[in-house]
Amino acid sequence: MLADRTQDSAQAAVLVDRRRKPSISSSLIGFAVHKPLGAAGGIVVATAIVIAIFAPLLAPYDPQDIGVAVKFTAPFTAVQLLGTDELGRDVLSRLIYGARISLTVGLVSVAIGIGLGTLIGIFSAYAGGKVDLVIQRITDALMAFPAIIMALALMAALGASQKNVIVALVVILMPGAIRVIRSQVLSIKELDYTLAARAIGANSVRVMLRHILPNVMATFIVLSTITLGYAIVVEASLSFLGVGIPPDIPSWGGMLNLGAATYIEISPWLAIFPGVAIAVLVFAVNLLGDSLRDVLDPKLRGR
Repeated sequence: MLADRTQDSAQAAVLVDRRRKPSISSSLIGFAVHKPLGAAGGIVVATAIVIAIFAPLLAPYDPQDIGVAVKFTAPFTAVQLLGTDELGRDVLSRLIYGARISLTVGLVSVAIGIGLGTLIGIFSAYAGGKVDLVIQRITDALMAFPAIIMALALMAALGASQKNVIVALVVILMPGAIRVIRSQVLSIKELDYTLAARAIGANSVRVMLRHILPNVMATFIVLSTITLGYAIVVEASLSFLGVGIPPDIPSWGGMLNLGAATYIEISPWLAIFPGVAIAVLVFAVNLLGDSLRDVLDPKLRGR
């Protein structure tokens, strides 16, 4: 009898644990049911990532091959689906490879910028005093400059390259992350579990990494998702202005610059297609970010 009761208790514990921890597939299905717009945005973002990863397999031509067809070929023809540019390069192939540039720059810059901003924000709020004062005044100074102006100044000093675009984006993304995370940590560090951790002798590093950092991860995820669309727009803006990605590398901003500034009257599709690609991807990222915020933020959960 005792063995049967023990077995029943173990089975009940397993069932309770399963109820408490839903599977990834059920969580995704629930997210899609409750947030269909966010799920649609996630599908678009995932599709763009797949296209970027498998660009060499999906692109019909090399994006830098000159004269694959007659220049300024109209779109929706039998061979060139989206037409060709002024050098006879396939627009579809350049759009596919441009997705790789935009997503790489956006994801890397957001991961580094928001990641560093999160760590600095936690340290600033936890340390307090003069350390917090110095960090916040530096943050204020960085936030005082318009983001695009600072990015242009950094690109003018560093030169046009993909690596330098990432550096510029990291610099302009960190201050906002520092400010948001710091405001949340200021309340978290006064809660009972952090006070108890310090009372039993846990050092500051352990308290910040084991007790505070996990409790700001939801904010980190939402902030990263929302900021990704902004990073893509800034990268496209820098390339559009001619100081971002070098012209020989296919990027959506560079394609938009060429099509809008030079050939908008004779070949408007050169500006329309990259513009639509930027708009759709950024819109999808924002939809996903807003939905994740509603799901992960306890104050907004259930709305």
